Amino acid sequence: MKFILEHICSQTGARAGRIVTEHGEIKTPTFMPVATKGSVRGLDWRIVEELGAQIVLANTYHLHLRPGEKEIEEAGGLHEWSQWKKPFLTDSGGFQVFSFAQRKKAKISEKSVIFKDDLSGDLHEIGPRESMQIQKSLGADLVMAFDYCPPAKAGRSEVAQAVKTTFDWAKICMDFPLKEHQRLMLIVQGGRYNDLRQESLEQLVDLDAFGYAIGGVSVGESRAEVDRVVREFAPILPKSKLRYVMGVGTPHDLLSGILAGVDVFDCVLPTRLSRHGSYFDYSGKTRSITQKIFKKDYQSPLVENCQCPTCSRFSRAYLRHLFMRKELTAYYYLAVHNLHVLINLPKLLREAIFKDSTLDFAQKHFSPLI
Repeated sequence: MKFILEHICSQTGARAGRIVTEHGEIKTPTFMPVATKGSVRGLDWRIVEELGAQIVLANTYHLHLRPGEKEIEEAGGLHEWSQWKKPFLTDSGGFQVFSFAQRKKAKISEKSVIFKDDLSGDLHEIGPRESMQIQKSLGADLVMAFDYCPPAKAGRSEVAQAVKTTFDWAKICMDFPLKEHQRLMLIVQGGRYNDLRQESLEQLVDLDAFGYAIGGVSVGESRAEVDRVVREFAPILPKSKLRYVMGVGTPHDLLSGILAGVDVFDCVLPTRLSRHGSYFDYSGKTRSITQKIFKKDYQSPLVENCQCPTCSRFSRAYLRHLFMRKELTAYYYLAVHNLHVLINLPKLLREAIFKDSTLDFAQKHFSPLI
């Protein structure tokens, strides 16, 4: 596996590159749909692929609990088990187990986190070695290190401890032998404290991983705080390494991140919003299909000039009717549109990167977002 940086836009520092993996090539920048339990919720692989997804994210925590990584490994790993033959990234499970800690349902030590399964009540322990072993068995192409993810409102002492623990665990993860086709990415922590983020970044860069992620920016921070952290720290991540911002996924997040030099994004929002009747437009707004003015809008698509399968065929009136009647197809059609927006936006910006015109492009087409 290798990451090839192809071009940097002279206007903004936005980057175009390629990730070469055993399961296919990924052109960056790109958005990864989230396949939490082994599938993108409510969608089949054919439409996910048709929309242009090049890689998806699966959740280590959920797959460890059910059905278990050994069962998936026996089936041939994530790619054979799920029949998504393109690349996978697996998160470390850290975000989920630390969310248990915030609800006082987990015990954190220097070695691991012990937590109780909400459904079965069984106790589980995950530390850096356990996370690596789970992800090795799952067989994802990109593997995330097990990190300490503090909440947005954590005080300085807790965030400082998170930075220290994240570094200690990163060293263990780097020493763990993965499968030949797998590569490890490390996660920069530090919360809202610039000096702690800088400390975390410098410590992890010295370990020379395949790529680096900015973590802890989707755990309750304000939009302004997320933007600030990404704009300040993404450009100083190693130039030759893959750059990833975890858990953000609105048109605003993608545009802001790409202009700051981010390569990869993921988020559950495209499908989650659809189940609430919400959809993205290209101005950065999230709109609701339940608006009364859509009841007799028989001509307009969700978003004018959108080329997604939903907008190419259906009117707002029809989609509103489906949602109001709780037809499952409403969630499907809205999710298809949302995923199209987030997969298409990086593609459009990739073209602008090679023309050294990302700022011009953003100002012309997406001015409300910048």
